[in-house]
Amino acid sequence: MNLPDIHRVKEFFLSLQDTICRSLENIDPKATFQQDNWERKEGGGGRTRVLTNGALFEQAGVNFSHVYGDTLPKSATAHRPELAGRRFQAMGVSLVIHPLNPYIPTSHANVRFFIAEKEGEDPVWWFGGGFDLTPYYGFEEDVIHWHKVAKSVCTPFSEDYYPRYKKWCDDYFYIKHRNEPRGVGGLFFDDLNTPDFDHCFEFVQHVGLGYIDAYLPIVEKRKSIPWGERERQFQLYRRGRYVEFNLVWDRGTLFGLQSGGRTESILMSMPPLVRFEYDYSPEQNTPEAKLYSDFLIQKEWV
Repeated sequence: MNLPDIHRVKEFFLSLQDTICRSLENIDPKATFQQDNWERKEGGGGRTRVLTNGALFEQAGVNFSHVYGDTLPKSATAHRPELAGRRFQAMGVSLVIHPLNPYIPTSHANVRFFIAEKEGEDPVWWFGGGFDLTPYYGFEEDVIHWHKVAKSVCTPFSEDYYPRYKKWCDDYFYIKHRNEPRGVGGLFFDDLNTPDFDHCFEFVQHVGLGYIDAYLPIVEKRKSIPWGERERQFQLYRRGRYVEFNLVWDRGTLFGLQSGGRTESILMSMPPLVRFEYDYSPEQNTPEAKLYSDFLIQKEWV
């Protein structure tokens, strides 16, 4: 097995952050990312880029981080006790896009690399990542396009990747206390380290760049749909589900906080505005009800 090259991974992750930020700024005439460079006292740091009050994007965060240290946080060793006592490095790009227009879905993507080392033993390493879509008003053609891109990213590497990683995404981005999916899924994978480093790294590159091909055509198609207070209020209500998942179930949020990452950067995934309403349910035969009946379901889209 060829050994992991962490310098190549870091170089790609930094360029991916640049590429995604450029793509979002090109499509939104008011969009400019603010960059904050930060350092972690225990080792490492990152650069956080946040866009606010754009013409299309109410808030977008695209983060790069690279943290390292001598002791792993509990969230990393809970399922991998053999990693206890190893030095570690973790790096990745993570992004969440919260559009202003309720007809444009929220999207999330993440690619990450982890390595734990101990003198005299082989390093333990893996990649993880994926992308998922959270619409407020569903369009079947958009979801089919999203999943077609996801499948096209996977197929050159393994016929098994798309069905396996789609199911993993459906299972992971599930709000258990609500008994409903967060959105319409996409790809999610973790612990990827076979057959070798080069194969895994190339796949992760395809996933990171594939996100742009999956998301931007949807933004272009929906950005000019008129919307009003009704759509805005439903969007803000559904954003509450995003908050619930990220704060209750998301392992990445927990790892970031436990590893001493920058709190502002970790929580940039939160929407800028959100509302909660007690015991809400949409009226029957409305576009809002259709989101629940036709989109927040387990389904094979392609």
